Amino acid sequence: MALLVEKSTSGREYKVKDMSQADFGRLEIELAEVEMPGLMASRTEFGPSQPFRGAKITGSLHMNIQTAVLIETLTALGAEVRWCSSNVFSTQDHAAAAIARDSAGVKAEEEFAKNGTIPDPTSTNNVDFQLVLTIIKASLMTDPLRYTKMKERLVGVSAITGVNRLYQMQANGTLIFPVININNDTFTKKEIDNLYGCRHSLPYGLMTATNFMIAGKVVLVAGYGDVGKGCAASMKQAGARVIVTEDDPTLALQATMEGFQVFPLEDVVSNVDIFVTTTGKKDIIMVDHMLKMKNNAIVCNIGHLDNEIDMHGLKTFPGVKRITIKPQTDRWVFPDTNSGIIVLAEGRLMNLGCATGHPSFVMSCSFTNQVIAQLELWNERSSGKYEKKVYVLPKHLDEKVAALHLGKLGAKLTKLTKDQADYISVPVEGPYKPAHYRY
Repeated sequence: MALLVEKSTSGREYKVKDMSQADFGRLEIELAEVEMPGLMASRTEFGPSQPFRGAKITGSLHMNIQTAVLIETLTALGAEVRWCSSNVFSTQDHAAAAIARDSAGVKAEEEFAKNGTIPDPTSTNNVDFQLVLTIIKASLMTDPLRYTKMKERLVGVSAITGVNRLYQMQANGTLIFPVININNDTFTKKEIDNLYGCRHSLPYGLMTATNFMIAGKVVLVAGYGDVGKGCAASMKQAGARVIVTEDDPTLALQATMEGFQVFPLEDVVSNVDIFVTTTGKKDIIMVDHMLKMKNNAIVCNIGHLDNEIDMHGLKTFPGVKRITIKPQTDRWVFPDTNSGIIVLAEGRLMNLGCATGHPSFVMSCSFTNQVIAQLELWNERSSGKYEKKVYVLPKHLDEKVAALHLGKLGAKLTKLTKDQADYISVPVEGPYKPAHYRY
């Protein structure tokens, strides 16, 4: 069995669903570019010097229109780029087609983990998975050291997920490359993406999937971190009565100060119309909770991965019936009550499964972080500045990402005098010092 990889007229390899959608993808990419000022400013500032000349960059992120603008920014800066979708449900075929035709090698299918042993392609009925396993098996039989030899060529990684695992690898000495963490330790990722991105994309995803009215409904938001804050705010603004669940007393206090009720899930499960998990933790909504929910209660996750909602327990519940209303919108009917719940995106990220994700401007902030981090790693590849450890994007680069977006919003920074800039009114020591504390 061979993976059918085609080549564009310029010789780039690709595997996408429908190349005829490339023109449509190009039109949407051009539309998104206007709303992604950080990436476009990076092209203007760095493009002429081609800082990535000689660099080969491979990425695995959601293969959508916004990611396409990131890919073309990397190529505009001189990199040779190949890309693989990280989530089969968020792949936009027209985006993949445009990138495959015009910019980079793309494999628009889900990336599967590799366990270090020669795989058996017949171990699964998933055709795409069989193709991937066949390629890995063939390459390992030809050269068993193929993947371990790659580590010597790796300059570094900019990571937006899986960061906890990378810190664990650093601790046990198995990390084989430098990493710049641009997830929740980076201000322009954490505050902009998590808070404002989810505030925008949660109601959009809900309405796209169900067209249910939010006003007047009771919405439960599990977790009141930055994602939860954005979700709770958008539901309140849409006219919902919002309940928050939280295990952290300081965050619970914040939620109450914003006018939200704070209760455990078990206390209110029967009264809620829409459930939204935002925690990034596992086993938040279990099948026992689902059995107590209202008929047609909506259950969705916007937190992280797909482990917040007990999909295994739901799928294996005796006699449960799944009715697919449309892609990524399923009604699950329980046998004893003949009532059901509506689960979005199969428990995965609903704002990607049911909609197009965060708006382009928000993703510009996250993706400009990627570009800046990759530039930092590539420029310092021979200096010894970055060891095989996990680093946070330096503060001055984080601020540069923010500054690149201000002009689009018509904002101008205040310039302090030297005395103002040097003045410190209170000490900044202590456990609660924020990353951008400036007193």
